[in-house]
Amino acid sequence: MGFFSKLKKVWQSPEDIAQQALDDYKREHGLAGPEAASAPAEPIAAPEPPAGAPAAPESSAVDAAARPPAPPPPPADAADWQSGLTLALRQAEPKLSQWLTIITEGVDQKGPLLWERLAFLFKALGAPDDEAREFIGRFEAWLDEMDYRAVADFRSELQFRLALALDLEDEEDERDRLFLKLSDGIAKTREQITKRIDGLLSSHSRLDDDFWDGFEEILIMADVGMEAAGQLMDNLKVRARKAGTDNPDDFKEILREELEDIFRTPPRIEAVNPPEVLMMVGVNGVGKTTTIAKLAYRAQMQGRKVLIAAGDTFRAAAIEQLEVWAKRIGAGFFAKAEGSDPAAVAYEAMDKAVNEGYDLLLLDTAGRLHTKVNLMEELKKVQRVLGKKHPGAPHRCVLVIDATTGQNALSQTKLFNEAVGLDEIILTKLDGTAKGGVVVAVTLQNRLPITFVGLGEKMEDLRPFNGKDFAKALLS
Repeated sequence: MGFFSKLKKVWQSPEDIAQQALDDYKREHGLAGPEAASAPAEPIAAPEPPAGAPAAPESSAVDAAARPPAPPPPPADAADWQSGLTLALRQAEPKLSQWLTIITEGVDQKGPLLWERLAFLFKALGAPDDEAREFIGRFEAWLDEMDYRAVADFRSELQFRLALALDLEDEEDERDRLFLKLSDGIAKTREQITKRIDGLLSSHSRLDDDFWDGFEEILIMADVGMEAAGQLMDNLKVRARKAGTDNPDDFKEILREELEDIFRTPPRIEAVNPPEVLMMVGVNGVGKTTTIAKLAYRAQMQGRKVLIAAGDTFRAAAIEQLEVWAKRIGAGFFAKAEGSDPAAVAYEAMDKAVNEGYDLLLLDTAGRLHTKVNLMEELKKVQRVLGKKHPGAPHRCVLVIDATTGQNALSQTKLFNEAVGLDEIILTKLDGTAKGGVVVAVTLQNRLPITFVGLGEKMEDLRPFNGKDFAKALLS
């Protein structure tokens, strides 16, 4: 069971659970009356005590390794501290950002105080102790590796991890954060497109041929491309005609509606025979390795057991880079020697994933080959091997493309789609380009959904793509 898998209903009514957490805390530390003390209670998970604090008795070597020592006896005012925190949580809006603000108030650095408050929040939400303890342990280890100390430096990361673990990315507060991140990420593209559109609209009194010629030029300069630009303009003209308008004031709304339609993702069957297998494809240099790491990171925060397989056996250091990422995020890893047959890697990795109970296998593949073997034929072979070993695999074939390459991304999509039949696209480096129009072109010409976009280097910067938000951010 994944992190906080039992919590999804809690967010609707946290008050009673928060109060129960306080009552439990009082009982456990002898701060409650005899009536409360008679009720059963589970101990609150807590991290390492401060230096010099007495450790709890060990029932066995296994227990000692599996859980951190109990905290030292609380001071006399501990009940007041817990009561105040509970009251604040109960009175706050049921939003993750609000709750996180409350528990980090007065906490400037990582350490026992932060872990205790996080543990209490988890208890207040009804989280199983082992899942809460594992979450805190993973986060503490990550902070140590990244050498972060100040809460201000890692607060965003903590909120992101909690949102993933609690399946709250669709919660309004998280959607607002994502929209702001997306809006910042496409600032260069927005400047290239929207400001030019505003200038075009201000110089025309109606949507005439001269206007459409000017709009086509804007699209081409934003790397939408000739074919996609022509198709988009045809669709917009039809919309304007159906709306019975040639007023420039209506143009942005018509364009927004068209973009939302272009990016609308059709329903698809999500069920798979586990483990789920994602075959990652794309040319070298697009950010495929880090994208795999970010996908693995997301899946692990959602409680899934992830195996990363190094199927790019030809590029120098590709295996080592992927192994470093796997260790950093705590995912499983499988590889063979450099130069090995990629299909053999896929077969053995699939065997490991099935036998060891992994939920998700992320298979890296070559972006080019240092041999005379055709890359696309090699990828087809890998696909066949996966399907023979695990019926239905790969469940998704994911193309990673670099937004900064503009029209090259279009040709890559066409070639890979013809060869292996793509299911979705992940677009990286969207934050560093003025050529974000390729988002429109790729979707319009290939009818493939863009599922994630890269908006930075951090783990949290791989974000689910929402066409409606993109259209709104682009034209705001």
